[in-house]
Amino acid sequence: MATWLITNAATRDGSSVDIAIENGTISRLEDGGSIDPSVAPADQRYDADGRLVTPTLTEPHLHLDATLTAGEPSWNESGTLAEGIDIWSKRKQSLEADDVKARAEQAIEWLAANGVTRIRTHADTTEESLTGVQALLELRETVADLVDLQVVAFPQDGIFTDELHEDLLREALEMGVDVVGGIPHNEHTREDGTASIELAMDLAESYELPVDLHIDETDDPGSRFTEVLASEAIKRGIGDRVTASHVTAMHSYPNSYAAKVISLLAESGVSVITNPPDNSVLQGRYDDYPRRRGHTRIDELRDANVTVGIGHDSVMDPWYHYGRADPLDAAFILLHYAHMNGRSDVGPLWDLLTDANADIFGVDEYGLSVGQEGSLVVYDSPDPFNVLRTRAPRTLVLKKGREIARTEPTTTTVIRNNGERSVDFHR
Repeated sequence: MATWLITNAATRDGSSVDIAIENGTISRLEDGGSIDPSVAPADQRYDADGRLVTPTLTEPHLHLDATLTAGEPSWNESGTLAEGIDIWSKRKQSLEADDVKARAEQAIEWLAANGVTRIRTHADTTEESLTGVQALLELRETVADLVDLQVVAFPQDGIFTDELHEDLLREALEMGVDVVGGIPHNEHTREDGTASIELAMDLAESYELPVDLHIDETDDPGSRFTEVLASEAIKRGIGDRVTASHVTAMHSYPNSYAAKVISLLAESGVSVITNPPDNSVLQGRYDDYPRRRGHTRIDELRDANVTVGIGHDSVMDPWYHYGRADPLDAAFILLHYAHMNGRSDVGPLWDLLTDANADIFGVDEYGLSVGQEGSLVVYDSPDPFNVLRTRAPRTLVLKKGREIARTEPTTTTVIRNNGERSVDFHR
């Protein structure tokens, strides 16, 4: 007997399907209405009624140690990355493990309700007690029923900016983090930035871990560390497990130089993550007019077959005060300020949200076909365009054939002179 049965669901290409899941895996995928409902228990059948279904979503870039700390101890009034880092440097002096866990777990529950079952979170290793790192590593087991959690050892203030930071990074690796992080543009000099990349790659090879660096997260066209990362990945042959996060300086590179960097990324196999909520508000802060939009060259990267994912980055923290932990919000912001609002852009946006993010996370069995992981999300809207347009609620979320979230959409009533009428924004 199937563990779960979803009937009459719409796929991204508009097909109607029934999906049966057994032992956490998709066992049958057939035309809508063709699978006998009795293959699943009554309480594990769901009639999607024409709603869109996709594999569950992946959040590839988040900072759960800082989440839900907006305004503590102050608000980021300048809106700059630098002020956010300064505020966090004060807040992290009073980190307590239980507080980190409580805030992070609340955000994780929001993410799960929004269809996310995989999260990569960065944890600051320049906080000397490593409280946030330890808390998130412990939480990794606690929340395994909802999400698969990867923890990145992230030296927020730089590796070579303090004599303790390299030791703290190495200690975090010994504690059992999943990914090696870094932030070369936050080192004091170009030389130290390059050395930080080389060290991160050395450690990744030594510990056999992926690499995910915050890199060139600035408007400065002179910040050129992405080429170093791509070159190192080519030399070492490990580009398939290396990620360049942000890469916003690329928007200001001369076109000839940007073409060179994009070519290197394509050759290396390094992936890129854009983070629209933070990038849209943090970049361009030092501009008068015209103000730069602050995101990487998504179209050119994709044209070169570079894998590009999309992250939320922050949820109510010193860098981004808003957010409800919804990947669709990140995509909605991006489609506006990246000029991806055309009808033909709907498919690429969903490619970022689904396949690209899963690939960056390292998911092996991802997709909507027999034999793939039975982790699915149903949206309260019939097609990819309208799901993005409305950021439709996720009516059902399954993780490996087990229900982890369900949303009952609200009903809106419009009162007219001639009576009342229910309004459905999602269809």
